[in-house]
Amino acid sequence: MAPRVLVSDKLSPTAVQIFKDRGVEVDYLPDLGKDKEKLLEVIGQYDGLAIRSATKVTEKVIEAASRLKVVGRAGIGVDNVDIPAASRKGIVVMNTPFGNSITTAEHAIALMFALARELPAADASTHAGKWEKNRFMGVEITGKTLGVVGCGNIGSIVASRGLGLKMKVVAFDPFLSSERAAHLGVEKVELADLFARADFITLHTPLTDKTRGIIDAKAIETMKDGVRIINCARGGLVVEADLVDALKSGKVAGAGIDVFETEPATESPLFGLANVVCTPHLGASTEEAQENVALQVAEQMSDYLVNGAVSNALNMPSITAEEAPILTPYVKLAEILGSFAGQVTETAISEVEILYDGAPAGMNTKALTSAAIAGLLKPSVQTVNMVSAPLMAKERGIMISEVRRDKSGVFDGYIRVTVKTAGQTRSIAGTCFSDGKPRFIQIKGINMEAEVGRYMLYTANKDVPGVIGSLGTTFGKNGVNIANFHLGRDVEGGDAIALLYLDGPLSEAFLNEVRALPSIGQAKPLEFEI
Repeated sequence: MAPRVLVSDKLSPTAVQIFKDRGVEVDYLPDLGKDKEKLLEVIGQYDGLAIRSATKVTEKVIEAASRLKVVGRAGIGVDNVDIPAASRKGIVVMNTPFGNSITTAEHAIALMFALARELPAADASTHAGKWEKNRFMGVEITGKTLGVVGCGNIGSIVASRGLGLKMKVVAFDPFLSSERAAHLGVEKVELADLFARADFITLHTPLTDKTRGIIDAKAIETMKDGVRIINCARGGLVVEADLVDALKSGKVAGAGIDVFETEPATESPLFGLANVVCTPHLGASTEEAQENVALQVAEQMSDYLVNGAVSNALNMPSITAEEAPILTPYVKLAEILGSFAGQVTETAISEVEILYDGAPAGMNTKALTSAAIAGLLKPSVQTVNMVSAPLMAKERGIMISEVRRDKSGVFDGYIRVTVKTAGQTRSIAGTCFSDGKPRFIQIKGINMEAEVGRYMLYTANKDVPGVIGSLGTTFGKNGVNIANFHLGRDVEGGDAIALLYLDGPLSEAFLNEVRALPSIGQAKPLEFEI
């Protein structure tokens, strides 16, 4: 029986035809996604669901989807899909992460021009029959400093356009290497420096716990008087109330806002301000971008349903059906090793070397490497997946190398991820036992055999008496339970590490107390999807 797909949002006729040409039955019902009850009623009839942003794929919908195998989002944002629920049910969630990059970048540039020359207000005034030529005194863009926060795929395009406009471009991105910055022609700076120097600031970073409210009252205080701020990335990056105060005081001369803390944004404190240009999340709204993402999602879903090929999946590695039983445990191991390195590394990564020893050396190491890099980048780039990870690493100037070798130790096979920054080199190794579960076997060259926990605390210290005691006392004093722990050291009196297993995440205040303990060199909370 041919697979059957429901298209519940508007998609181009060409995309619908791709499904048919690939042997997939398709029902095109572009308004169904808005009808939650009807969607629940019919979703059990389909193997695939193609959506944009109107359809909400909730846990309730997924529970009713008795035969659903894949959800394809025509676009990058998957806020409307419950990915954990889909993963638990074995449903692949795909997106099209690069189909609207140019369009979003161009929209940011368009907002910059609109702010510089007060175009919307001048247009409204002229349409009203006024001739207020002296009222609208703009500023030139040429020679100004453009600050790009987040220099990945979209941010790098914006930077390129800024340079073409003869602007000075400074960029902040934790994963942007000096080599990549030089290649782009931008100056890599710290965020505080960018805020202090930029005439225009444009945001192109995902919304994470680290980036939420990245522009607030405190940040605005450090900016130039008369700065102009543009956000085409995600609502929540800017604290809207703080921005309103700065706009009213004149500290911020203007703002171009395409995304809001709450969407649809039918009300906002930004509305009605003369020095604000607002658009209704139009970053991806061009004919070309909409067509590109629609065609891509149709091709990806068809390939998966007909051939079993997986691409741009957010919750599944890109591996064939034949490889899956053997490869999947090592894919998870590689992702966890990368995630460990990503969570404990705080400066720009210049190089990653992945060693495959024994059994993994004979596997599909491309998938393993992609999983490791996805894990490495995910703490800062939450939208990264196995397909996009290598490209995102390349955009950030991160060199990736693989080494394969025959079995050389006591384990049948293991993977070691080595991360290099300007100031240090760190390695983490792990293996899979017969139960398929990943284990850490070496951290910073120190041998230990430790399982992976959901919530963990990693500490590095000198091997001196009293460290573990002081840790235990601090945990006990704060009522924090240690479920288990593993210790390791290189030589007596040398470097030592500890892995503590916890029942939940730790507060920042508690972490600061741990970091203040004598002899503790590093204390990093770790969280893994297991």
